[in-house]
Order: sequence, then C-alpha cells, then structure tokens
Amino acid sequence: MSEPEQVTAPREKSKLPVLHLLPNLLTIAAICAGLTAIRFGYNGDFQNAVKLILFAGILDGLDGRLARLLRCQSSVGAELDSLADFLNFGVAPGLILHAWALHDFRGIGWIVVLVYTICCVLRLARFNVMSRLEDKPATDHFVGVPSPAGAMLALLPMYLAFLFHEDPHLPAEVIAAYLLVVGLMMIGRLPTPSFKNITIRREHARYLMVGAVLIASALFTYLWLTLVLASLAYIAGLVITFVTSRRKPA
Repeated sequence: MSEPEQVTAPREKSKLPVLHLLPNLLTIAAICAGLTAIRFGYNGDFQNAVKLILFAGILDGLDGRLARLLRCQSSVGAELDSLADFLNFGVAPGLILHAWALHDFRGIGWIVVLVYTICCVLRLARFNVMSRLEDKPATDHFVGVPSPAGAMLALLPMYLAFLFHEDPHLPAEVIAAYLLVVGLMMIGRLPTPSFKNITIRREHARYLMVGAVLIASALFTYLWLTLVLASLAYIAGLVITFVTSRRKPA
C-alpha cells in the first residue's frame, strides 16, 4: 500500500513595506534631476541646470541616511546610489560645463571633460571597493575629494559668473585647467575631512542648529554667493590638510 502524498502548503509571498522603497525612490529622483540638468544645460538654462545638480546632491545625502534609519539597506540600493553618483557628479557637471564654456575650445575642452568624468568613476570605484572590505581601517577622513564635493567644486566658475552676472565668463583655458585639477583631486591620495564622524558637545548642539538655519537661509537668499564662499572654504580646508599631511614629525 503506497504512502499518501504529502500536500505542501503554498509558500506565502514575502511582503515589502512600501516605506522601505523610499530611499531608492529618492535615488531615482536624484537620477532624474541629473538627467534634467543635462537637458537644461544644452538648452542654455544654466542656472536651473546647476540648481538641479545641487538638488541631486541633497537627495544623495538623504537616501543613504534614510535607508539606515529605516534599516532597509540593500545591495541593489547601494549599486543604484553609486550609479546615481556617477551620473550626477561625474557626467552631468562635465557636460554642463562643456555646453557653458568648453564647446568652442576645440577638442581640448571635450578631452578635459572626459578626464574629469573618468576620474570621478575611478574615485567611486575605489570608494566602493574600500567600503566592502571587512578589515578596513577606521578613519575620520576620506582619501581624495568625494564625488559630490568634486562636482560642487567643478561648478565654481559658474557660481562666480552667476554672482557677478558675467557673460562672457572666465576664459575657456582657465576653466579647462581648473576642471582638470578638480578631477585629479578626486583620484589623489589627499586625506579630506569626513563629516560623518564629527561629534560635538551636547550643550553646543543648539549653536549647530542655529548655524544650519543660517546656512539654509543664506542658500535661499544669496545662493551663488553662499556657494562661492562654501567652495572657497572647502578649498582652503584642502590646502590646510595638504600642508599638514606633508609636514614631517619633529
């Protein structure tokens, strides 16, 4: 007499909370912002193009933190975030600068854009490899300029032109050389500050919040001036870090 067949219960499909999709939706929104910035750039609407790159940078800072807050980090989200960084901070700034100032600089302008973009993708590849190491050393700094900061620095000539309502702007040779330097700083070994591990005393938190409000108000009121000052302050910090790292111990 044969044994009765075992009836297996249908496997219940796993369910995903809709809220856990929010980080990836922010990343996709950042990609859309970067693509639209490229479109605006080639249509001659350079101010809105730069604003969209800045908006993509804000979304880039939010998606990862939101994923950690919701405890929904995933390998797909990490890859999507890296691809978004390459588009928004490697491809879009170079193309916008090319449409703005480098398109008449013969082939040299395009070569500089290619070099900047390749430097960005190499920077991101190095960061992805280092972040996946199990025995990575604990540090309070990045190696090389991060791609979002590199994009913000690359657009500094445009901030200056918008601030002073200049058109024509800086010579194409100067902009090309500057963009090349920014690209090389991304793949360099210079230690740059990481704000993730910065801590403050609890009684000073209120001053930090007031400062954040002041910066946000300045961005809304004096956007280009604030971006120029922030970029110059970051460059000054890089110079100080470089001088400090080169100084030999006594």
